Amino acid sequence: MRQPQSNETNLPNLDPSRRGFFQRVAGMTAGLALTATASPDTQAAGAEAPTSAPSLPTVALGPHKITRLIIGGNPIYGHSHFNQLYSQHLTDYHTPERVVELLRACEAAGINTWQNSYAERTLEDVELVRREGIHFQWLCLGKPDWDTHPERIEHAASHRPIGIAPHGALAEKLHRQNKIPVLLDLLKRIRATGVLVGLSAHDPALIELAEEQRWDVDYYMCCQYYLTRPREEFQKILGEVPMGEMYLPSDRERMLDVVRAARKPCLVYKVLAAGRANLSAAGIREAFQFTLSRIKRTDAMIVGMFQEFGDQVAMNAGLVRELCGKS
Repeated sequence: MRQPQSNETNLPNLDPSRRGFFQRVAGMTAGLALTATASPDTQAAGAEAPTSAPSLPTVALGPHKITRLIIGGNPIYGHSHFNQLYSQHLTDYHTPERVVELLRACEAAGINTWQNSYAERTLEDVELVRREGIHFQWLCLGKPDWDTHPERIEHAASHRPIGIAPHGALAEKLHRQNKIPVLLDLLKRIRATGVLVGLSAHDPALIELAEEQRWDVDYYMCCQYYLTRPREEFQKILGEVPMGEMYLPSDRERMLDVVRAARKPCLVYKVLAAGRANLSAAGIREAFQFTLSRIKRTDAMIVGMFQEFGDQVAMNAGLVRELCGKS
């Protein structure tokens, strides 16, 4: 079996105590608490896919209809936003076969769209899942180096995404460096491929600028937390620079205000603050409900899902179906 590639340093085989550590961390960060709400016949990861559920509520993205819950790629490809050990566990777990199982579960649960980042492994998995006959729409997020490798846009487009967005960290770097023309050229290059054009951002000011200047984009990808905030801004806010990523509740309020005012559809991500939110069943419901109640009816959420300790796909889909039905 081909082992997945990772940007992280390979680790030796884990002893039982470390395995226990991983199980505790993964359960905490991936929403293990939701298993309490599952029915007794909830299927474990790897089991035969259940009969397909009706599609979730959808919104228009250009000519496409995407579900209001989109599966994100970070857990699959080891982007834990926690630490190297947990990231390595995620990449080790998500063999190509398990990625197929995951997307089959999404299809069965009524989720019709998958978002992940451009990389050799993700492109291989996209094609593998298609060969397995699983139906999905793919949204591609670029890498932070596309300003120096813009030709990768055409390569990404050759794999038939419905939309491509430059990485938010790149867009914000170009914004801070007063290189907006470089960013606009990337957006034009995406448009020339014939796919939808996205703009991803952690900083709501960039979305506001695009709206004000009416950039030629079809959708926004909006992080609820300003994770790319420059260190000097943290120094002003906190009086010091934190270790690692910082998730400020006020960032969520600010971005969701911008999302609600935007004319274009918005795909909101980091809904659970990369596992830092209250991951009890009630806490996850509150986070989903909070976001869905503040975004437009034309917007959707991107949520990473990890099946090792419970059927998050079915549970999250059921929760979104219920909450959207009540709205």
